[in-house]
Amino acid sequence: MEERLNFRHLYYFRTIAKDGSIAAASERLDLMLQTLSSQLAQLEADLGRRLFERKGRRLILTPFGQQVFDHCEAMFGIADQLESFLRSPQGAVRSVVRVGVSASIHKLISYQWLNAVCQFDPSVYLICRTGDTERQLHDLRARNLDFILTDQLKSMEELHHFEICELMTSGLALFASPELAARLRPGLPQSLGGAKLLANTRNAVYFEHLLTWLAQQGIHMRLAAEIDDSALIKVFGSKGQAVFAAPSRIADEVCRQYQVEVLMDIQAVRDRVFLVSLASALDTPIVAHLKASAER
Repeated sequence: MEERLNFRHLYYFRTIAKDGSIAAASERLDLMLQTLSSQLAQLEADLGRRLFERKGRRLILTPFGQQVFDHCEAMFGIADQLESFLRSPQGAVRSVVRVGVSASIHKLISYQWLNAVCQFDPSVYLICRTGDTERQLHDLRARNLDFILTDQLKSMEELHHFEICELMTSGLALFASPELAARLRPGLPQSLGGAKLLANTRNAVYFEHLLTWLAQQGIHMRLAAEIDDSALIKVFGSKGQAVFAAPSRIADEVCRQYQVEVLMDIQAVRDRVFLVSLASALDTPIVAHLKASAER
């Protein structure tokens, strides 16, 4: 592979991947088909791997090609944002806040804190990325994120580069559709034995604590599904598929949005959300505001 990447070739590759064919990309780029084909061949030679495989008339990304495409999307996506920024009038320039949000945090909780950012500074341009906390800590260390909202923390030894503030703590409530709730409510909590349970994610701290609490009560629920989207899990629960858990502090909103009922409130099981920022960086006014708003 060449020591330096040819970004023009990468841009052509990205366009071909988006359009699904060299012919369509050549029209978009206003290049001769033979020229674009040779540029792609040169890029594959430089990388030493095939980027596409042909299926019928379409070009399909290889697994390696998909990874290269994902990097190109991120790289040229930022370039597109820069171009838009440079073309905007000075009066439209806004401060940008890049927030990483753990995918396991319930969407209503995430919204409350992200909305607090927007309320504090209505002119802010908010970029929110959901995903794995470990990856987001890497992005934070590289200053690709300004701060993280997470309910999952690694050992303190691995977090010594970061400043951690607990934003909130809440008990956990169990929810079910009205029909399922009517069947389970008599004899709680023992009536939960054998009932189906939806998991947001098995490595979520609150879920591990919930399973421990159930075991202490001598209750064994059946894990029906693992769904890493907190909104989708509520839809499953609203259709009577199984019981699901969410923080007690958003119980009223969960019941209203998804037409479910609270089975029971378990204050012994806590769900916590933390704000993580770089210890070496000075707090921005927004981070300082969120920390000042944190529950004590």
